[in-house]
Order: sequence, then structure tokens, then C-alpha cells
Amino acid sequence: MSEFWLYFRLGLEHVLDWLAYDHILFIVVLVAAYSFSSWKRVLWLVSIFTLGHTLSLFLAVYDVVRVNATWVELLIALTILFTAFYNILSAKKREHQRNINVLYFSTAFFGIIHGLGFSRYFKMIFPDSSSKFFPLLEFALGIEAAQIIVVISVLIASFILQNVLRVTRRDWILVISAIVIGVLLPILKDTILAVW
Repeated sequence: MSEFWLYFRLGLEHVLDWLAYDHILFIVVLVAAYSFSSWKRVLWLVSIFTLGHTLSLFLAVYDVVRVNATWVELLIALTILFTAFYNILSAKKREHQRNINVLYFSTAFFGIIHGLGFSRYFKMIFPDSSSKFFPLLEFALGIEAAQIIVVISVLIASFILQNVLRVTRRDWILVISAIVIGVLLPILKDTILAVW
């Protein structure tokens, strides 16, 4: 049981690590346009993202798929940027008016990209062993628990700002997306320089 908590905690801490906050940024912009009343849509988005990154995490750890880590970092930054810009461009639309099929497809694709990033970290902490399956599963569960914490935190912040402080939904989406873009730009610059 202690091994379960070890890998679960590693997955949890990897997402919630303030020094590696790119995953938090993505989850924030992914759910920024939603509220507790849209919990089904949020659940679908997070589940699709989870399926994408869990699949690619397993494929990369078992060396079925191999990718250049520098390109993965660039693609992760671009997924966050794309999602933030999508929020800005669709901020006036109501939750049910957003093109959900585009969001589902892009979220699955982005999940695959992010899973490749997680695999690099997992390989660093768990090199060369034949029994990777259960530690990898426990690590993935820790990642999912961390995502749920981030999603609930964003929804609570959204609720307080919109219902208590009377910030408009549009302003909330624009401000949170702009903040994420501002935080992301130095990361994007560094990853572009690393690629070239």
C-alpha cells in the first residue's frame, strides 16, 4: 500500500508543482469558460483529456511511441496558448453555444501531447524496470486527482467572482485567459529557442 501512495503522490505533486505549472495553466484555461452548472461538460472535457494523456503516457513509457522531448515541450506550450486564444475569441458565447466537438477533439489531442510530457518525468523517476504497469497506473491516478483539485479550484474561483463579486462571465474568461497567456509567453519563448 505504501508503494501505491508513493507513486500516487508523485503524480499528484508533479501536476501541483509550482515550478512545473504548465499543466495547471492548461487545466485552468480548459475549464475557465464553465461553471458548476456545466459539470457534465466539464466532466467530459477532463475525462477526454485524461484518456488522451493516459494512453500516450502508457505508450511512451513502454517505448511504443518515441518523441523528441523538446518538441513535446513546445507543443504543450502551444496547446495552452491555443486554448487561451479560443477562450478569448469565444468569450461572448454562452457555455452551450461553444463548439463542443472542436473542444472534444482538441482536448483529446492536447491530452496526448501532455501525456508524452508526463512520460518523460515518469521515466526519470522509474528507469529500466520490467514491472512498470502498477506504478504507472498509480502515477496516472495521482495526476487525475491533481487535475480534479485544479478543476474544482477554478470552478470555485469562477463562482465567487461571478456570483459574489459580480464580475461578468465574459470578463472572467478574458482576464483569466490573458493572465495564462502572460505567464505562458516566457515558457513559449524558451521552448522555441530550445527547438531552434
